Parts: sequence; structure tokens; C-alpha cells
Amino acid sequence: MQIQLSTSSLSDGRWYEYLIRFALGGAATVLTGLISSAFGASIGGLFLALPVIFCASATLIERHEIRRKRNAGGRGECRGRKAAALDAAGAALGSVAMVTFAVVFLAVSPYGAVPAFLCSAIVWILTAVSLWYARWGLKSLVRRLGS
Repeated sequence: MQIQLSTSSLSDGRWYEYLIRFALGGAATVLTGLISSAFGASIGGLFLALPVIFCASATLIERHEIRRKRNAGGRGECRGRKAAALDAAGAALGSVAMVTFAVVFLAVSPYGAVPAFLCSAIVWILTAVSLWYARWGLKSLVRRLGS
């Protein structure tokens, strides 16, 4: 499996779905700013990781897949759940990669912002791609053992 970018799903969305995502993301950002003002940046940063946007995205992904399947004459609930689950797996792997970014940035930051950012970005992309391929390999292995 090759990792690739596909923009075709952007045309599947309706304008109000993008508005919901934008509003939830903005609300999460405002809430984080208020928490940071009241309790400090360290506590506010924890709230910046709120999965508000993910919840909205997972719901929209499920709805899109159900709609696609129904337009093709099927039901689609199972397909919708699987698509949302795949998105959740990607979000979890991305979160682990972001933690590696933060750890490397913290470790390298005494040497300057540019080296810290470059090293962190390299480690982030290597971690994200490695985790995706590891997940894909594990899934293939489980499939082979199950047959």
C-alpha cells in the first residue's frame, strides 16, 4: 500500500459540514485560550489536544460513507463505521507521532528554534510513516494467521 493524498472527498462534503468543523475548531481554540489565560500555558496546552474536531470529522466521515453506499443501492452502516474506525486509527498514530515531535523539540530546543523544528519535523514524519507501515504489516499478518 502506498501512502498518497486524495482530495476527492472534499467534493463530497456539504457547506454546512465544513462550517460545523470550523465552528467546533474555533470554539476549541477559544476555550483553550481562556483556560491558558486562567491557568497558564502548560494547562492550556493540554486542552489544545481536545478531540473536538476529530469527533465531528468521524461523524461526517460515517455519514458520507453511508450516503455513498445508499446511492449505490446498499445500506452502508457497516462501511461508515469502518471508515470512521480507519480515520480514528490514523488519528491515534498521528498523535503518537506528534508526541515524538514534542519530545524531540524539547530535547533539541536548547540549540535553537530552527534546529529543534527541523529535527522534530524529521522525527515526526519518520514516526508517522513507520507507524502506518507497521500497522499495515500487522494487519496483513493478522489476516494471514486468521486464514
